[in-house]
Amino acid sequence: MKSLFILSVTLFLSVFNLGFAQELKSPNGALSMHFSLEDNGKPTYKLSYKNNEVIKPSYLGLELKDDEKSLLNDFEITDTQTSTFNETWTPVWGEEKEITNHYNELAVSLKQKETAREVIIRFRLFNTGLGFRYEFPSQPNLIYFTIKEERTQFAMTGDHKALWIPGDYDSQEYDYTESKLSEIRSKFDTALTDNASQTQYSKTGVQTSLMMKTDAGLYINLHEAALINYSCMHLELNDETMVFESHLTPDVNGDKGYIQAPSTSPWRTIMVSDDARDILRSRITLNLNEPCAIEDTSWIKPVKYLGVWWEMITGKSSWSYTNDLPSIELGVTDYSKVKPNGTHGANNANVKRYIDFAATHGFDGVLVEGWNEGWEDWFGKSKDYVFDFVTPYPDFDVDAIHEYAKSKGVKMIMHHETSSSVRNYERHLDEAYQFMRDNGYSAVKSGYVGNILPRGEHHYSQWIVNHYQYALEKAVDYQVMVNAHEAVRPTGISRTYPNLIGNESARGTEFQAFGGSNPNHVTILPFTRLLGGPMDYTPGVFEMDISKLNPNNNSHVNSTITNQLALYVTMYSPLQMAADLPEHYEQFMDAFQFIKDVAIDWDESKYLEAEPGHYLTIARKEKGSNNWFVGNVNGNNKRTSNIALNFLDKGKKYMATIYADAKDANYKTNPQAYTITSKKVTYKTKLSLSSVPAGGYAISIIEVK
Repeated sequence: MKSLFILSVTLFLSVFNLGFAQELKSPNGALSMHFSLEDNGKPTYKLSYKNNEVIKPSYLGLELKDDEKSLLNDFEITDTQTSTFNETWTPVWGEEKEITNHYNELAVSLKQKETAREVIIRFRLFNTGLGFRYEFPSQPNLIYFTIKEERTQFAMTGDHKALWIPGDYDSQEYDYTESKLSEIRSKFDTALTDNASQTQYSKTGVQTSLMMKTDAGLYINLHEAALINYSCMHLELNDETMVFESHLTPDVNGDKGYIQAPSTSPWRTIMVSDDARDILRSRITLNLNEPCAIEDTSWIKPVKYLGVWWEMITGKSSWSYTNDLPSIELGVTDYSKVKPNGTHGANNANVKRYIDFAATHGFDGVLVEGWNEGWEDWFGKSKDYVFDFVTPYPDFDVDAIHEYAKSKGVKMIMHHETSSSVRNYERHLDEAYQFMRDNGYSAVKSGYVGNILPRGEHHYSQWIVNHYQYALEKAVDYQVMVNAHEAVRPTGISRTYPNLIGNESARGTEFQAFGGSNPNHVTILPFTRLLGGPMDYTPGVFEMDISKLNPNNNSHVNSTITNQLALYVTMYSPLQMAADLPEHYEQFMDAFQFIKDVAIDWDESKYLEAEPGHYLTIARKEKGSNNWFVGNVNGNNKRTSNIALNFLDKGKKYMATIYADAKDANYKTNPQAYTITSKKVTYKTKLSLSSVPAGGYAISIIEVK
């Protein structure tokens, strides 16, 4: 059911008021945006929240390549249009069953006096923030052009506290650093950690989504939405003036974008509130994307899954089939003549073990990595033809596994590691997707580990962004759901293409087996990475001591078991993995019960407590039922969480099962210490629960009929 209200007013401006400020207010009046032209025709804007300046006067425009006159100044206003828009739309899956899209809009038409080129800057002001973009109408004087750099500015009002990761053209897999803006330069090198592919560009460059807090207690977030046919935006800080400027990811030639009018840029977004929970509630990123482009979405379904994955990540088993070959060539190497290494995880018996466990405990699917030929020399070789995505190893029988899973009511999930050879993936994409359809795979986890091929391209440049979109749209033709790892961070495109049911695109659980992540990492991601779409974070690890899986790996998962349980609520995703090995769940079946019970699609979400980097408590109502689930994740300091259950229905009774840190729980020395208690609750109930550092709690609240 959709409701829609649009009011449009057109104002024509004369030459005598070209420099006058145009004001736009949010529907609730709390936010105010002003646009104006300076004397030299340079576009500027500023933003205020409750009469307090949030963004000081900041410049807008694009610098063009070569001898072209840039789109930076010499403009006059030829037209402005204002309108109000208010609708309610229904997502295919999501944190709530209906989303309100309510904003006031100002579209400013500009004409460059010397060139007669036309640009529209469109502003949309929501109750929780601002979105704006550049639009290039069809015109004779601006058809094809190359962006040297986008010069959008975000002028801060002070030296704010920020949660940031280094600006990088190829990786977002970093822990967050908390510092003043002025400290980014001095802390930049210590914020870096190793990765398979990374390219930093500046000691004051950071990535969006950037979360900040002012001394006055305002929360500010800078991001982008609807990244289509354009380079991913980073931010470059002038740490003397505290002004951020957009910094686009270049291609192999150093160019930032090839544009053909008519076209638009992605939206640049600024979320602001004096309540951190409003940042989590905001649906600006989704609302700035186009409505669903898929006519029949009945095949797109949330998935809870297990996988032959964590055992490879930890080094307990291997992706490769043999250790005897120094190199392999697909179609030439005969795997039947080599000795198996005995550690290959994707073998028939092991995969059937996971399928049995999934079927017994009600999981939808099983992911299997390392099933296909080519893993012996896939990484770091700059190799183009590395996988064909259809040829299995001798110990993985595609047909037999398909039939076995089908007999158990379990769906298999495909894995496509491209090793960042995107040309090779595109050559094989139709055949690979058809192979999935033929063998009962409804979802694919794709990976882009390593440096991009073609050589010199980056993971977040325009050409590669277009590749991710191509793979996503091609998947619609085969009714395939996509979970892309190492791809560009999502920017709300899942509204338009809800078959994008997950991404990694941040530092996920796997890094807990690569040396660990900061204890407060999961208290930050919902305020940053998840604003663009759900993350395949792969939670649910119960054995924190990685040396028990692999004696040669001394890594430790910086989390308690109840923190891992809470992630199923706080790290929203319609694609949720129980990442650990079946035998570890069998040791803690009482705690595993929460993972079995928790929903993955929701009618309603309540954000009870929030402070970025410190703590987060969320309650969600299961789609189509009266059952609720609550998750709390805690940061670096022990904390008591006080919550009211006033979101429950009046007149109804519920049974709450509370999974909490034990008093002696410690994420380093005693992470598996937890308590489970049950009690009757109503909408009048208040709870006080303690969470240790990197701990938390999870609650299932089931209606008593």
